[in-house]
Amino acid sequence: MVGIVIVSHSKDLAESIVELTKLMADGASVAAAGGTDDGGFGTSFQKIYDAIDSLYSDDGVILLMDMGSAVMTAEMVLEMYGSDKVVMADCPVVEGAVTATVNAQAGMSLEEILEALKDVGKTPKF
Repeated sequence: MVGIVIVSHSKDLAESIVELTKLMADGASVAAAGGTDDGGFGTSFQKIYDAIDSLYSDDGVILLMDMGSAVMTAEMVLEMYGSDKVVMADCPVVEGAVTATVNAQAGMSLEEILEALKDVGKTPKF
């Protein structure tokens, strides 16, 4: 199953998003990587790396970030991790997390989930 890592500047926000996804996809493989190592606001290279490591499988891992430096820190982690099966998705973090975890639990591949995430947050056209 594809793993999902929630990267946020806030430990509480990341954990709350994981909690929300559990309501929709309780069996999904999801981890929070929020806040700094000392519990403050910001991002932590080590927390992101460890979250990826805890979920990694041949199915891959998708990172969803809240904003700004979370993206930069995630990029550094991906460079160091060195796997093409660990990727970032550019979409709203909450809606993306729900979409990604539901789809992962349903057995969709990394590529299929990334494709589904492209439309998350877009206004539907009627």
